Amino acid sequence: MTDHRELSAGLRAAVRGEVDFTATARALTTMDASNYRRVPLGVVAPRDADDVAAALSVCRTYGVPVVPRGGGTSIAGQATGTGVVLDFTRHMNRLLSLDPQARTAVVQPGLVLDRLQEAAAPHGLRFGPDPSTHSRCTLGGMIGNNSCGSHSVAWGTTADSVRELAVVTPRGERLRPGRDGAGAPAGLRDLVDGELARLRTGFPDLPRRISGYAVDALLPEKGADVARSLCGSEGTLAVLTEAVVDLVRAPRARALAVLAYADESGAAQAAAGLLPYRPLTVEGMAADLVPSGADLPRGGAWLFVETGGDTEAEARAGAETIVRAADVLDSLVVTDPARQRALWRVREDASGTATRMPDGTEAWPGWEDCAVPPARLGAYLRDFRALMADHGLRGTPYGHFGDGCIHVRIDFDLLTAPGVARFRRFSEELADLVVAHGGSLSGEHGDGRARAELLPRMYGAETVALFERVKALWDPDDLLNPGMLVRPAPLDAGLRFSVLPREPVDVAFGYPADGGDFPAAVRRCVGVAKCRTTSVSGPAVMCPSFRATGEEQHSTRGRARLLHEMLAGELVTGGWRSTEVRDALDLCLSCKGCRSDCPVGVDMATYKAEFLHHHYAGRRRPAAHHTMGRLPEWLGWVGRTRSAGAVNALASVGPLADVAKRLGGIAGEREIPRVAGETFTRWWRGRGGPFGEGKPVVLWPDTFTEHLSPSVGRAAVRVLEAAGLRVVLPPTLRLTGRPVGDARSRSALSLLTARRGRVCCGLTYISTGQLDRARTVLRRTLDLLEPVLATDAPLVVLEPSCAAALRTDAPELLHDDPRAARLAARVLTFAETLERHAPDWTPPVLDRPVTGQTHCHQHAVLGEDPDRRLRAAAGLTGDLAGGCCGLAGNFGFEEGHYEVSRACAEDRLLPSVREAPKDAVVLADGFSCRTQLEQLAGVRGRHLAEVLAAALENT
Repeated sequence: MTDHRELSAGLRAAVRGEVDFTATARALTTMDASNYRRVPLGVVAPRDADDVAAALSVCRTYGVPVVPRGGGTSIAGQATGTGVVLDFTRHMNRLLSLDPQARTAVVQPGLVLDRLQEAAAPHGLRFGPDPSTHSRCTLGGMIGNNSCGSHSVAWGTTADSVRELAVVTPRGERLRPGRDGAGAPAGLRDLVDGELARLRTGFPDLPRRISGYAVDALLPEKGADVARSLCGSEGTLAVLTEAVVDLVRAPRARALAVLAYADESGAAQAAAGLLPYRPLTVEGMAADLVPSGADLPRGGAWLFVETGGDTEAEARAGAETIVRAADVLDSLVVTDPARQRALWRVREDASGTATRMPDGTEAWPGWEDCAVPPARLGAYLRDFRALMADHGLRGTPYGHFGDGCIHVRIDFDLLTAPGVARFRRFSEELADLVVAHGGSLSGEHGDGRARAELLPRMYGAETVALFERVKALWDPDDLLNPGMLVRPAPLDAGLRFSVLPREPVDVAFGYPADGGDFPAAVRRCVGVAKCRTTSVSGPAVMCPSFRATGEEQHSTRGRARLLHEMLAGELVTGGWRSTEVRDALDLCLSCKGCRSDCPVGVDMATYKAEFLHHHYAGRRRPAAHHTMGRLPEWLGWVGRTRSAGAVNALASVGPLADVAKRLGGIAGEREIPRVAGETFTRWWRGRGGPFGEGKPVVLWPDTFTEHLSPSVGRAAVRVLEAAGLRVVLPPTLRLTGRPVGDARSRSALSLLTARRGRVCCGLTYISTGQLDRARTVLRRTLDLLEPVLATDAPLVVLEPSCAAALRTDAPELLHDDPRAARLAARVLTFAETLERHAPDWTPPVLDRPVTGQTHCHQHAVLGEDPDRRLRAAAGLTGDLAGGCCGLAGNFGFEEGHYEVSRACAEDRLLPSVREAPKDAVVLADGFSCRTQLEQLAGVRGRHLAEVLAAALENT
């Protein structure tokens, strides 16, 4: 039995990169994007090929298996292992060179595909294959799986783009596999010479044959291409340290034809007929995977067919030719790049969207990407549907129709023994069906744990025995990724769900989308790792902490993995008291970006609040939870005692402020915000009112507007009244007893016994996990608002984070109180209120550009379309940046968070402000965003209400 401490010490002595045998490192790599889970002994992040060779030598000495890992997005389980995981994403992630004349690049295995594409683009070049995970998958993983992507009808698979590899064999030999037999281990050429007949007849001729080893690439008539034969070997033969890859000329212009059909079978049948027109893509998907409101032509399924050309007109002409040739219900041709990107996002997100059936039922990979000859795709899909129906299963196919490759997630029951048994029976019968149609069990993602057991059904026992001989030549000690491709474990063994608790877990939130089941909520993360994207464009937010640190544990996926292992209790043994989970969640900004940007709707902000609630139950909390978590109480006290001046004076004295920050758990680099001398509600009482006879709207005096930015509240009142609305504030008395007379009057006794209070959304309590207190605050708020909820008056909430808390957190936390859902339905943003209740009002026109950032909660929960339309009506041009400001309520103020907070601001917000025209209006609807801008850039951001109110005053 291996001594883990000796192994770890041996690796540390031999390897210059990081060696991590902690529970956190192991937990983060137990899974990829598949149904499988294997627990490694530790993780090594090699710095170079010498480190790889040293790690292999140590592991060989101890008889410990090794599995290479890139982005961890493999769907068949091949990126998991029981020994040592080699993580190439930390150090061996560079583009070493790019030769535009030769159209080649030299890459390391951990290089993310998008980084290569960005470097090649200025030269008019690109790497041909482009999986939907292009923003986080690595070149090493693509070579290991022989990945393809949507453009494979034009540019083939990864194997078609690999010229030469540099590898280290399990016994430490350095080889450079290439063409003409270069880099072959001893005995490989003799093996090929002895099996020529089998290699020439035993391999299906398919554009997407990924299953098994590509031994037929070693045939002399195919160039004896050793590098190509290693593509798709899933890290089982040698460890890749470098690759020379071919680049292709990218078309200067593109057009996208979206062809609509009645169903996916009709779309599939039509796909092969489009190939003679030489399109760049022929992708298919059905309506079940398309979000409501998607801008697609009418139909039940669509083909996304891309064409290229030297000019936009040439590309459009190609797309229109295809439209005329296709028998479609409807069609759309798009040449605008931004609109094309939006349409492609619908297709790329299908890998996550498909994990939920339309009724919310979970669906899983396992038969994610089998392929048949394109001409047989329509017939295959009909048989496939019939087979699913026979087993009582459901799934929605999509994928690379032009290559005959289908992706589908199926609602397997992988939680019970009967369900797992059905999964096995279906897999065996589907394998036979694919073979009957002349297909390959894998058309893109490899065999891994999911399909390797079934390879004899496709190739026969003798060819599979040949695969074993190939493995023995490269890896005689069975060191690399054992159990993949040859001598595999059963396809129904090692499922990742088997370790999760079967009994309900007692939780505070309702998790309505997951039936109240916290493990089901955690299971949402299937590992597609969109949260590991290192750069985002447009309004996207997720995941700012990962972009700041580059650490897996600070991604949404990493945190979900740790929660999974916490529930399993094998690696992470502390349950809710786990320090591993606590530390990973510490840098979660609770921005809620994952709630909207994650294709499967993981809501890590809610999971963090849930965890903190349990973690600190009955225990001493961090000081910041008391100072900032209870901010409404402290500021309320300051307001009642009218002591803002004294508080501000004390905070301006450096030594006193330093002591206060140290005691309060506040970052020393931060300035304490000034408290307003006059609260918003005191100003409101002083002005008289309300005024006007228009539609009454209830303006929510959130803590930030009330005490820190009352100018925002005053501006909102000015604009709303100018729009003809009658502004009122929520009640501050909860009357007791029943109404009398006209059913509105109250007795004098009821007025004397009324309880005074202020409404609050509970945001600061929720974000710090003080959920019992949050429930108390929200129930008090609902009691106060009962008269308002009895009317049809909307609640106008100016602070986006407070609006998001009321719209989502409140009903999920008070899932047993129907009033919370009624309250959530009434919440409107400032722009939504004007659009819905003052549609005829015309705002003043400023004719100025804007800069700034859409609030992360606005993007994730509330939506920005009404704000965008209001800005356009006011002549405010341009778009706001995405991302998160990095302050994120209490996060950026907490001790130890300053550097990450600043890095998040430098990701999108601060560059957008620096690069804006001098006359640009800096918009920042959130108090945190305005504070971050002021403290880090010396810039004053304004709420949209303030901008419009100032314009009204000027006119």
